[in-house]
Amino acid sequence: MSLQLQEHVSLKPYNSFGVEVSARWFAEARSDAEVRSALVEAQRLALPVLVIGGGSNLLLTQDVEALVLRMASRGVRVLGERNGQVLIEAEAGEPWHPFVLWTLEQGLQGLENLSLIPGTVGAAPMQNIGAYGVEIKDCFAGLTALDRQTGELQEFSLEQCRFAYRDSRFKREPGRWLILRVRFALVHSGALQLDYGPLRQRLAEMGISSPTAADVSQAVCSVRREKLPDPAQLGNAGSFFKNPLVTQELAGQIRAEYPDLVAYPAAAGQVKLAAGWLIDKAGWKGFRDGDAGVHRLQALVLVNYGAATGEQILALARRIQADIFQRFGVELEMEPNLL
Repeated sequence: MSLQLQEHVSLKPYNSFGVEVSARWFAEARSDAEVRSALVEAQRLALPVLVIGGGSNLLLTQDVEALVLRMASRGVRVLGERNGQVLIEAEAGEPWHPFVLWTLEQGLQGLENLSLIPGTVGAAPMQNIGAYGVEIKDCFAGLTALDRQTGELQEFSLEQCRFAYRDSRFKREPGRWLILRVRFALVHSGALQLDYGPLRQRLAEMGISSPTAADVSQAVCSVRREKLPDPAQLGNAGSFFKNPLVTQELAGQIRAEYPDLVAYPAAAGQVKLAAGWLIDKAGWKGFRDGDAGVHRLQALVLVNYGAATGEQILALARRIQADIFQRFGVELEMEPNLL
């Protein structure tokens, strides 16, 4: 099947905020060949290319004067085993949560804590997605990306991806790399990551004392559904702000005034603060301005109640950032990509 270009396409179905904006041109790529065709077409049209997956980490504030390329390649395969690990490769367009469930059905563990995260496999390394004590980097085994500058394929190891908290080389070099396939090293059995308090509590509520990876996945899904709104029902991009890293001195100053501060030790002597706690403490939880708001159960999630524009959601985010800085001296960084 050859690449199908469409002009003036609504992107409302392709971003989890449900923001109504239009793409100048739109196409879906189901193969490497169609990806290359899209790049050629964009050059012919003298337009940039915006690559999207599930649109779950985007805030679109205006019509997109570009060729929007949605990665729709599918396929999951077992590459083999080495040193007790099973190597799995998935195409970039594979929906993330069904992929996680597939690995569990194969009796493999490693991705269970990342259950129910929206988006696609190809987008996952961009943000180094993480939840409940696990990040992509913890079970990452490599990926294949297309260099948009040279047209060549390049393989990336864990070290070459330069993963950091909700960050990677691919996010820091926008427009350069187009991820085609991602590989993971999973195991049949091993220690489960159960350090997250609410996760342990949910397993206990389920009456499970010796959980399997599938049990952990079920518990994670239960906690996420309770705390985070379904984008199909209420537009959102999950956690909107990163948990900020601050100095021990600043954390101490905040704790002196607020003894219930939620904070964790971090690398290089820093302290990671819970952004949701800061926003909640500042009184923003449940706030609504028109159709842009803060979720009533989770202060870290900004929502679109129906007809909010990207600009309105962005304006609310900036109001929150300014207030948190004024109250606590902490700068909040947005997690979604702003376009």
